[in-house]
Order: sequence, then structure tokens, then C-alpha cells
Amino acid sequence: MAIAALSATSLLLFVFNICLRGTYGDYGGGWQGGHATFYGGGDATGTMGGACGYGNLYSQGYGTNTAALSTALFNNGLSCGSCYEMRCDSDPKWCLPGSITVTATNFCPPNFALSNDNGGWCNPPLQHFDLAEPAFLQIAQYRAGIVPVSFRRVPCVKKGGIRFTINGHSYFNLVLITNVGGAGDVHSVSIKGSKTGWQSMSRNWGQNWQSNSYLNGQTLSFQVTTSDGRTVTSYNVAPGNWQFGQTFSGGQF
Repeated sequence: MAIAALSATSLLLFVFNICLRGTYGDYGGGWQGGHATFYGGGDATGTMGGACGYGNLYSQGYGTNTAALSTALFNNGLSCGSCYEMRCDSDPKWCLPGSITVTATNFCPPNFALSNDNGGWCNPPLQHFDLAEPAFLQIAQYRAGIVPVSFRRVPCVKKGGIRFTINGHSYFNLVLITNVGGAGDVHSVSIKGSKTGWQSMSRNWGQNWQSNSYLNGQTLSFQVTTSDGRTVTSYNVAPGNWQFGQTFSGGQF
């Protein structure tokens, strides 16, 4: 009887652990190997803009702990917003102790004119991070230039709700989605006006999502789903008198 009770308890704990992992996610398992370089200058102003569409990374809350991902990691823009813990690895001459967490905000394009081991750091199939310079200097010395790293996906921790910036014009609503917690990388979005049902949006580029419906004068709600399958629904985020160029805050993972 005691053995049966113990087995049942062990099974319950195992299932709870699986559910916990499914809820919070480790987003890809253990540590992997790659390399890191840096760009953007000491104040990281050269990292602004970028292929994810986030624009000013300071005002958007991403700061300087950001990275441009190589083709192997970028997933054609679907990895924008994902977070990685990273540490310099196996290079005692240049590595500094500790780890950092960075958010993917840009793309590091391949350079096929250079070999993968001599300048073509972001060429497929290499897993490479071109870090904002202040982030790189937290794990390695400036003179290193490039260092081996260990990295893993981690949950993104963000302050406040998911932000929706509505750009475009009538019949072309281009919504930039930022400040996403949890998995961080948005894989599908739906929009609902107060006079419509839920409508799927298409990804235009980076994390800019597009709807061709006429939604002017309607309150807007959004459903955001990340790569781990979790969905957050933010009802009536934008009031009926919203204007293009405005940003509104919703729920959070």
C-alpha cells in the first residue's frame, strides 16, 4: 500500500513537472554552442532600427542587451523577441565570468564572400550572435572581437503589458508588437474590431503584423500567440478614437 502511494505521488510530481515546463518553458532544452561578436558602438546607437522593426530600442524598453541573430537562428524574422541566456565559453584569455540575457532584435546577414571561420560568422549553418557592444563587454573583453559562447533559450521577463503600435492607414493596419514576455517570439496574431469578428493578421516583416480590414472608429482587441503555443487575449486595447501612430498596452504572458 505504501509502495503504491509512493508510486502515485512520484507520478503526480512527474506530471506536475511536465506541466510546469510546458507552462514556463525552457524553449529548446539545454545549452548549445555558438559564437558572438559585437556591433553598434559603445552606446549601441548603431543597433537601432533593425530587421525586427522595433525602431528605437531604448524607448521600446529593450535597452542594450540585444542581439542580431544569424540565419540559422533568425527563422526569417519569427525569432524576433526571443530571449537567450549566454556566457563566454572556453576562452580564458578573453572571457569574463557570469552570463547575460539578451533579446533578439535584428538580423545578422550572411557574407558568402568570406569563409565561415574568417569573417563569415553569420553564414549558415552557424549559430551566431552579433551583440550590442555593451552586452558583449559584459561577457568578454573588447579586444577579443569574437568569442565562443554557450547559450540557451529562456523566458523573456518584461515590465508592463504587450504593446501594440498601430501604423499604416485605412484598409492597411500595420501593427508593431513589442514588449512580449514568455517565449517572446510572436508566431500568430488576430485582431477584432467592435464591429467585426476575430480576423487573422499576416506578418508583413519582423514583428509588424498586417490587416487589410477597415477598422477605423472601432475599439480593437488582439490575440497574440507565441512559439510555445500560449495565447494572450487583450480585449478593447485601443478605444474607438484611436489614431495611426499611437501605442496601446494589453495583457502579458
